[in-house]
Amino acid sequence: MSTDNLTQMPPTHTPDGRKITEVAVGVLVQPDGQFLLAQRPEGKPYAGYWEFPGGKLEAGESVEAALMRELKEELDVTLRTCVPWHTIEHDYPHAYVRLHFCKVTAWDGTLRALEGQDFAWQTLPISVDPVLPATLPVFEWMREEATAS
Repeated sequence: MSTDNLTQMPPTHTPDGRKITEVAVGVLVQPDGQFLLAQRPEGKPYAGYWEFPGGKLEAGESVEAALMRELKEELDVTLRTCVPWHTIEHDYPHAYVRLHFCKVTAWDGTLRALEGQDFAWQTLPISVDPVLPATLPVFEWMREEATAS
């Protein structure tokens, strides 16, 4: 059997056997370039840290479907435009995650913090602290895009 047309699926576990948690992340960007960061609520690992909104993929769910569900659950907005951007892996003490960052430039609804979290529109350099470690590369990607245009 030929495998030329088969897409290789990414591994589900690290070489040492840890499960990889798939996460959809939305980088919501307004026309003026401001982007949204949300603060992790109490009771979650890294409570108080700032990150881009999103969450874990459920079984059989695509990145876009997960992001649509998470943005509705967390912020009460409906995703209209979502473009896959970057995917990275990060090893946190509590979980090994594969983060699928998507640029979101259009949504319907007015942002409301449905999970009690704070959120803030930011520009570079950001004014909130602390920030989740796996969020930091996004700021570099934004800088690179700004200097390339």
